[in-house]
Amino acid sequence: MNKAELIESVSKACKTSKAHVERILDTTLETVKRQVKKGDDVKLVGFGTFAKAKRKARKGRNPQTGKTITIPATNYPKFKAGREFKHLVR
Repeated sequence: MNKAELIESVSKACKTSKAHVERILDTTLETVKRQVKKGDDVKLVGFGTFAKAKRKARKGRNPQTGKTITIPATNYPKFKAGREFKHLVR
């Protein structure tokens, strides 16, 4: 399912316009991204938690030259599914 299909499905279920659903979805996703970027977790009970995680610096290898390199530390977005969501998918 892509974004357009999701919008159409929610629009039918809520009996509202696709434009309205798209604005709500876009605003929701932007809010989640902004909060995670700040370092705050976004917890949706029964669905899951969006969080900012840190990956430590580590050693790697350049596959072309075989030379050892240092891969710098970085932040990345992380999602952990909630209990209800996990059980639904199983």
